[in-house]
Amino acid sequence: MSGIFSSSIGRKFAMALSAFFLMFFLLQHFAINVTSVFSADAFNEISHFMGTNPLIQYVLQPILIFAVVFHFVMGFILEIKNRKARDHNYAKNAGHANSTWMSRNMFWSGMVILAFLGLHFYDFWFPEINTKFIEGDWSGMHDGEFRYFHELQEKFLSPVRVSLYVLAFVLLAMHLLHGFSSAFQSVGANNKYTEGLKLFGRLYAILIPLGFVVIAVYHHFNHIH
Repeated sequence: MSGIFSSSIGRKFAMALSAFFLMFFLLQHFAINVTSVFSADAFNEISHFMGTNPLIQYVLQPILIFAVVFHFVMGFILEIKNRKARDHNYAKNAGHANSTWMSRNMFWSGMVILAFLGLHFYDFWFPEINTKFIEGDWSGMHDGEFRYFHELQEKFLSPVRVSLYVLAFVLLAMHLLHGFSSAFQSVGANNKYTEGLKLFGRLYAILIPLGFVVIAVYHHFNHIH
């Protein structure tokens, strides 16, 4: 296992696998959140199931947290190890002219996304952990009704918070536009389906972050008192 991570190819391959896992989670997360736009009851029911299912809470949730940490740590390692070589190549071969702005700034967009995840955890995950594991309340209820939809809307009352969410998802879209194709390249996906995968990656990178933006803006302007 150590041999895999000691090589540049091995690190990129591991980075790509974690990226695919996180992109799958992002799609699943969007599929749940978008129900809040159409039905508060459906969103509450799904959120309660996800928040109380033992498999999700004790198996999948730790795996997700590990994948997030692993992806960002591996990204930092790759950035540090590649920076010297990249600077050298730019000096010799005008590398800046042969690469996109996004490909040269994946580290910084990743840092902003990491900061956004901190805000997102502060808004939703930490309060949920406090309610369930510290207060011991697994009912998901408040005043006799499920609280999930109400809590979601409360977080999007502030225009500042909504603006931060929008900015984060714009950067996520840019991050994904480069990261999706880079991940497939890292795992050696180069066949007759390559162009189709690239198109899917572009659509995913634009539509999923856009969908999250729509959700945040929708709840900001359609708050139910």
